[in-house]
Amino acid sequence: MNDKKTFLITIALILICCAVFIGIKLTGEDQKAAVDISATDTEITIPEKTFKILHIMSYHSPWEWTDTLYGGFKDALEDFKIEYRVFQMDTKRFSSEAEKQQKGREARALIDSWKPDLIYTTDDDAQIYVGEYYNNTDLLHVFSAVNEAPEVYHYDQAANVAGVLEIEHFVESVKLLKQIVPDVKKIAAVFDDSPMWIPVMARMKAKLDQVPEVEFVAWDTILTFEEYKEKMREYHSTVDAVALIGIFGFKDANGQNVPYQEVLKWTAANSRLPDFSFWKDRASFGTLCVVSVSGYEQGQAAGKIARQILAGVKKPSEFEMKPTTKGEPIINLARAKKLGINVKSDVLLSVQVINTFEWEK
Repeated sequence: MNDKKTFLITIALILICCAVFIGIKLTGEDQKAAVDISATDTEITIPEKTFKILHIMSYHSPWEWTDTLYGGFKDALEDFKIEYRVFQMDTKRFSSEAEKQQKGREARALIDSWKPDLIYTTDDDAQIYVGEYYNNTDLLHVFSAVNEAPEVYHYDQAANVAGVLEIEHFVESVKLLKQIVPDVKKIAAVFDDSPMWIPVMARMKAKLDQVPEVEFVAWDTILTFEEYKEKMREYHSTVDAVALIGIFGFKDANGQNVPYQEVLKWTAANSRLPDFSFWKDRASFGTLCVVSVSGYEQGQAAGKIARQILAGVKKPSEFEMKPTTKGEPIINLARAKKLGINVKSDVLLSVQVINTFEWEK
């Protein structure tokens, strides 16, 4: 009995020591994380002033991408006194050059009348039709989710501009696809005719040597929804998978943009090919897999830049314009089942799983 009691006491002491050790270790990591998170705030005194910030989004809300960008930005500034206004350019649905020019004029008129202390712009259309007009003015400008190089908008020469670039997780997305469907060898990449896809395509091509196990046999720019349908039917006899990149600008018979949700719903119903992309909302609407750029991280990084600028800690020109790094691997299991793909459990354990199609909710 005494031996058993001694044994139990010994085990208890070992467990206590382990718990203390782990606690110390975790506490140390937590403290390090706290230092990392607050490092940019070490010299910040929160101003008493109420700032006016105008958020100019290239696209629209509600939408997972734009909403997480804006949410991350506001969270980084939650302890500041801020009056926000939002202008939605909505260029996914109003995509003609004339419509974009008109939205740009409206946004610039709002800036000139409301006179914000800072504008927060997201995605490339907001840079083309709004942001670039205010280079080297007194208006503070922070951007995020920009695909083009800063030099394209002359931001590298603008003392009042800082921001965060968006670089898609191409290699990681292809590798995730290969984990799900190892037999994939030939891939077709699909784009609409928006200029924003030009740098994306270039970056994808520049990294092809990192995915030698696959061959991209087509880089197709498609103009209409009917052409898209025809291409998708043709792909069944020419490729093993499809990269659905630019799918917002396909026109219907009346020359109007077909909503991307409709494009993806048709794809899920009619395509027998596995597909991938780079953004979380694509998976929600039926794309098999993505390693997504984090919209929240993009917005939060921009917000952290804005707080230092507004607090007078740094000037915009003192920030390096660089991308965020976090990738979110996601699989739509409903799409996998529809394709007859049995995803291995070890893959499912390492990703975020979506179990349905958005239109079924």
